[in-house]
Amino acid sequence: MSAASRAPLRSNRTNRPVRPLRPKSTARSRAVLLTAGVAAAALTLSACSSGGTSGGGGNTNFVTGADGVATVDKGGRADAPDLSGKTVDGKQLDVADYKGKIVVLNIWGSWCPPCRAEAKNLETVYQDVKDQGVQFVGINTRDASTGPAKAFEKEYGVSYPSLFDPTGKLMLRFKKGTLNPQAIPSTLIIDRDGKIAARTLQALSEDKLRSMLKPVLAEK
Repeated sequence: MSAASRAPLRSNRTNRPVRPLRPKSTARSRAVLLTAGVAAAALTLSACSSGGTSGGGGNTNFVTGADGVATVDKGGRADAPDLSGKTVDGKQLDVADYKGKIVVLNIWGSWCPPCRAEAKNLETVYQDVKDQGVQFVGINTRDASTGPAKAFEKEYGVSYPSLFDPTGKLMLRFKKGTLNPQAIPSTLIIDRDGKIAARTLQALSEDKLRSMLKPVLAEK
C-alpha cells in the first residue's frame, strides 16, 4: 500500500454543532397527548352545550329576549311534531295525549353536566305547577341504553316521564330553526293547543323556568 493511500481522508463537510436527538418515545408521547387533547375538546363541544340563542335557519317566528328565552305570539305558533314512543321506563307515551294541558318539554342526557345542573330545578317547578294543568315530559337523547338515564332520574329525583331517543330522531321532527341538536339541554313550552310557545337552548334556573312558563299559564 502506498503512502498516499495510507493518508487520512479529508472531509468536505464543515464542522457543525451536533444537535442532541429527541428520544422517539418522548416525541411520540407528546404527539399522542396532543391528539387526545384535541379529540377530547371536539367531543366536549359536539356532545354537550350549555346552550345558546340560535336554533339554526328556518322561519319559526321566535323572538329571543336578553335572557335567552325565545317566545312566539299566539297567532304565529307552529304545531309540535309527533312525539311518541317508549319511555326510559319502557312504557308507551304520546305527547299529543296531553293536549289541553301545557307541556314543558326538556331535552337532556345523563352525560351532560348542564342537564345535571338543572335537573332538580325542573323537578321543583314541576311539583309546584302539575296541579295547574301542566305536564313535564323529558326526551332523553344520546344515551346508548336506558341504564344511565334511569340512574340519572333516580339521583336527581325526576318523577315525570321521559321518552327514550338515543339517536335524536325525535329532535329531527321539529321544524327547522326550532331546535339546535347540539344544544343540550333545551326546553320547549307547548301551549294548551299543542303549539310551541317558547324555547330556550340553555340550562334553566328555577326562576327562569317560572318566568318562561308564567305567560303561557296566563293564556285563556
